[in-house]
Amino acid sequence: MDLNMSPANKSNKRSLNLSKPFISLSNWMRYAALGVVSATLLTAAPVKAAEEIFFLFGPFKIPLRVSSLETFAKDGKIEKDLELFLGRATPEQQAVFRAALLKPAKVDPVLLSRFFYSALGEAGLTRLGRGITLDGGVNGKFGLRAAIVQAAFEPQGLTLLNVFKKFPTNIEFQGEIILAVAEFGEKLVRATELLTSKMQEWSMAEAADAPSIDFSKMTDLRQPGTYGVRPKEVWVLNDSSRNRQFYVDVYKPQKFRSGKTPVVVVSHGFASRPEDFSAGAEHMASYGYVVVLPQHPGSDKIWINEFKQGLHRNTFDVNEFINRPKDISYTIDELGRRNQSEFQGLLNLESVGVAGHSFGGYTALAIAGAEIDFENLEIDCKKDGQGLNISLLLQCRALELPRQAYDFRDRRVTAVFAANPVNSSIFGKPGLNKIEIPVLVAGGNYDPAAPFVAEQARTFPWLSSTRGFNNLGTQNNKFLVLVEGQAHVDFSKLDPGVLTAIESVDKIALPSPFLIRSYTAALLTAFFGTYLDNPEVYKPYLQSAYSVYLSQGEQFKMFLITSASSEKLSQAIADFKRQNNL
Repeated sequence: MDLNMSPANKSNKRSLNLSKPFISLSNWMRYAALGVVSATLLTAAPVKAAEEIFFLFGPFKIPLRVSSLETFAKDGKIEKDLELFLGRATPEQQAVFRAALLKPAKVDPVLLSRFFYSALGEAGLTRLGRGITLDGGVNGKFGLRAAIVQAAFEPQGLTLLNVFKKFPTNIEFQGEIILAVAEFGEKLVRATELLTSKMQEWSMAEAADAPSIDFSKMTDLRQPGTYGVRPKEVWVLNDSSRNRQFYVDVYKPQKFRSGKTPVVVVSHGFASRPEDFSAGAEHMASYGYVVVLPQHPGSDKIWINEFKQGLHRNTFDVNEFINRPKDISYTIDELGRRNQSEFQGLLNLESVGVAGHSFGGYTALAIAGAEIDFENLEIDCKKDGQGLNISLLLQCRALELPRQAYDFRDRRVTAVFAANPVNSSIFGKPGLNKIEIPVLVAGGNYDPAAPFVAEQARTFPWLSSTRGFNNLGTQNNKFLVLVEGQAHVDFSKLDPGVLTAIESVDKIALPSPFLIRSYTAALLTAFFGTYLDNPEVYKPYLQSAYSVYLSQGEQFKMFLITSASSEKLSQAIADFKRQNNL
């Protein structure tokens, strides 16, 4: 989901490339995977070029000369060794493969080199190198890095054919490993399709069991509130205990309520910044909240830009796993120091809400009490096939931290909203079960970075559902939301070239960013309104029936379930794993 909501008076039904048919989930996942692989392949000078590619299946070792690929790419001629692979392909399929060999990718070779010398880049190559090896079966990560970067420096650019030609040894494709990864990917797609269907079923069932409410006669939470919004303020904070300076964007309502003013802190994601969530902050401020958005200096947009310039070795500082939740606590401390002088003591700092996206979702869950489980993380990071969960590359970097117990729980935080969080392996079931406050977890079924099945649906049952909710007279203190078509990022904020490439893929249709933001606006207002503001007013919105209402007439729908469906979700996942030998 996107925490950067926009006013709902924009066209919610608009979507990207609606002139083309709706893309299937399986095709989207394939396109997303291709994009990840294309962006993740990359660096050093080779000693000699590959002459042959070998495809290994059990005792069989099938050779293919690189020169045969070059001949086919240049004039379409199929040599005898290539005929084994393309002999039964249609002319259209042959044309597609030929184009794939020659089509250049527009990339900066220097930046590729920097990325693949980073911890994230090397981890990605290591996983890829298990299936694409050097001659003799040695992990091919260094050969891939050398070949891709060298190919990118060629006048014709980075092409698949150039990668083969620049590989420093003969190449071995480990067929069994590659097929296993492909099979795992297909199972991930099927699981996503199944859980999307089940989420709809359970959401509708919960809605049917609830008392009937005419939401059309109630306040539309997608629209701005009545308190108005003051111009943004920017504070520069300096935590001397950590030698850490960061800025905070602060949004205040134009007029303050008569009683205590609720506070929400928003944690941005990896390579993002507070400004990216300005519309969402303004929306919540218009409902009478003070919203503060701290910068996380070691994992924000400034850091990634400096990385591109060669000023950092890694795409983010590993200490961000520690510093991010501490930034939240220090920000709340600062609000306390300023409460009397700037807010006349109106801020309610005994019950603060925290929202976060992606890496910020990790941050929100950590501040809520989730604990890092190094043993679980190490096991998951060694598993084959996990490369299909891109967020695991980020999570596995936490293994670089000193192995000790980390307690980031801030008792002033009483409710958290985690959008597309990365959390499954770094916390595990024991770590997430430590959370004792209300949590709303949201994700999208088109998310290739933090897949809904692996990162949100799988972990939702691990959250406790029996604590922290007695003041509202129910045990439903956790909520899971799925938005169809949501793909981790806001496509309206992508580089124009990337967006054009996405829209050029045949049959792609994606939900309008305005639709996703309107969903998020309603959810955030309902969730924090229930726990920080006025339960009697906002609790009726925080249920499956409201998600059904908001989804009426929309191509891309939103489904919400509560802890009432948690056991059904656990059983569905267990059944799928048993039926698919997972």
